[in-house]
Amino acid sequence: MQVIADRAPGAVRKVEMQHLVGRKIAIDASTSLYQFLVAVRSEGNTLTSSDGSATSHLIGLLYRTVNMVETGLKPVYVFDGKPPTMKGGELAKRRERREKAEESLKAAEEEGDEDEVVKQKKRLTKVTPVINEQAKRLLKLMGIPYVTAPCEAEAECAALAKAGKVWAAASQDMDTLLFGTPVLLRNLTAPAARKLPIEEIRLDEVLSGLEYTLEQLIDMGIILGCDYCDSVHGVGPKSGYEHIKRHKSIEEAIKTEKFAKGVPPEWPFDQARDLFRNAEVSECSTDFVWEKPDTEGLVQFLVHEMEFNEQRVRSAAAKLEKAAGKGQQVRIDSFFKITAARKVVKREPAKSGTKRKDATAGAGSAKKTKK
Repeated sequence: MQVIADRAPGAVRKVEMQHLVGRKIAIDASTSLYQFLVAVRSEGNTLTSSDGSATSHLIGLLYRTVNMVETGLKPVYVFDGKPPTMKGGELAKRRERREKAEESLKAAEEEGDEDEVVKQKKRLTKVTPVINEQAKRLLKLMGIPYVTAPCEAEAECAALAKAGKVWAAASQDMDTLLFGTPVLLRNLTAPAARKLPIEEIRLDEVLSGLEYTLEQLIDMGIILGCDYCDSVHGVGPKSGYEHIKRHKSIEEAIKTEKFAKGVPPEWPFDQARDLFRNAEVSECSTDFVWEKPDTEGLVQFLVHEMEFNEQRVRSAAAKLEKAAGKGQQVRIDSFFKITAARKVVKREPAKSGTKRKDATAGAGSAKKTKK
């Protein structure tokens, strides 16, 4: 959000990957895989094996993860579960955009507009169930833990961070902040060729700079548009911030004529707010373990099935094994827990609790904490 950069600039820091040595980080798998599919291409097309199976996501996932592990990070990948019912509208919009992109692609191909062809192919890129299952198989062979969330991966990443199972959530989606992660990392899995700096965003400093509570940050996010409902017409980041700063909540802002006239019909802001405040997440009782890679399993999958270069695969496996052999580096500040977010303005506490379900774990290893 631009308003965070403007109003709480101290909350956003650009950091090098070395700054994150020893950190356990929950990574939104879907956004990462999408980045790899879009970035790792040849002549605008996703890379494939001879039988047409996509391989871009596996190339990106393998080398980016090896880079993180070599540096000393402890990644945990989190996959989406079932989408919430309220996301149906957003999914329908995505289908419409895909249909339009298909029409635009056909026209661009007929006109021979290569740049437009590449642009539309990227818009048509989608993380499919097959891609997710292949990514999980690769992570297991690499010894990297992963979980499948009961619902939204961003919410599960935030829940793991709040529970202290990981230090931060990594996602391109700013909604992850609205789910309450104490620390959000952006661009962690961005392709190296893009040279995007890693951004570390601290929730407590965001709230302090904005002089907001988390509930008010959620309301501003809803006003500006989220996966669960449309934005308010005519309200941008600056005016959205001012509406919540002045009126404290959507309920009060909507009483003003200027705000009310831009509200979409059938705008379920209260239900969207509840999805952020009471997200469907797991009990977060898993202790993650990073194991040595299965080198021969990686060769079987990547070389014999997906047609990767064997020498490069064995080299990547050797780097993973070497990193695993070093053991886990412990940071002195890992003994202290980051608080989720301090409230700046007092409000009545929510009466309802967070819905919790078990996440499906897979991995290097994931062990349940004894109670």
